[in-house]
Amino acid sequence: MTAATDAGEVAAQAAGAATFGALERAVAQCRACPRLVAWREQVAAQRRAAFRDEEYWGRPVPGFGPPDAALLVVGLAPAAHGGNRTGRVFTGDRSGDWLYAALFRAGLATQPTSTHVGDGLELLGTRVAAAVRCAPPANRPTPSERDTCAPWLDREVLLLAPTLRVVLALGGFAWDAALGTLARTGVADVPRPRPRFGHGAAVRLGAVTGAVTLLGCYHPSQQNTFTGRLTEAMLDAVLAEAATAVAADRRRPTRPPPPGGMTTFGTPLPPLRGDDAS
Repeated sequence: MTAATDAGEVAAQAAGAATFGALERAVAQCRACPRLVAWREQVAAQRRAAFRDEEYWGRPVPGFGPPDAALLVVGLAPAAHGGNRTGRVFTGDRSGDWLYAALFRAGLATQPTSTHVGDGLELLGTRVAAAVRCAPPANRPTPSERDTCAPWLDREVLLLAPTLRVVLALGGFAWDAALGTLARTGVADVPRPRPRFGHGAAVRLGAVTGAVTLLGCYHPSQQNTFTGRLTEAMLDAVLAEAATAVAADRRRPTRPPPPGGMTTFGTPLPPLRGDDAS
């Protein structure tokens, strides 16, 4: 498979990915956004002093977790020296330290740390992905970059559709991305006006094939955790709600994926806050 080099090729490759393996390979090769390609590769070449002896991943970062997950956790984008270094989303930075420790406490991960690919971590009924797959400068993808990348998340959600019960959005950007992908794919019925993000927000979205619960949580960025805007107790409470919702919905029959494929995208979203990167 050749690397996608523009939005049209991203959409075509995403739509053609029949398995998570195929999707992850296509994501990892993507070169559709020149600014993001230049930045991620510059960071990988220059490296941070603390990681100067490490080989950086320096490519788009695929989702991580089992293909039959009931819970999907969505973040903004890989951090320059986190996922962009390690090749795993939310891995190798403080945000990831918070997230995976909380997933472990909730019984959704086999260990409380995520340091590198091959460290033995497994997620239980949970998959983690980013709305934008490349590390952006200043943690701020442009609207065009956001929209070009959207089909990757759309396809991930479609592949998860038979088992997906809960989507946890970390931050406002991820919340809007989650609503957008659920609407575009038809996995859930998204009302208008769209529900607003807030920490602890919970919206049950109906669909012909069942229902998906969307939960909101402040992003575990250093800005949020250092200032106390997000505490461990707050994060644990949201994940406990997610685990409860998953357990309740698992009593329902497995749903088939929705008919049809992905539609057009590009719905305007609010301005991005720069503290949401994963």
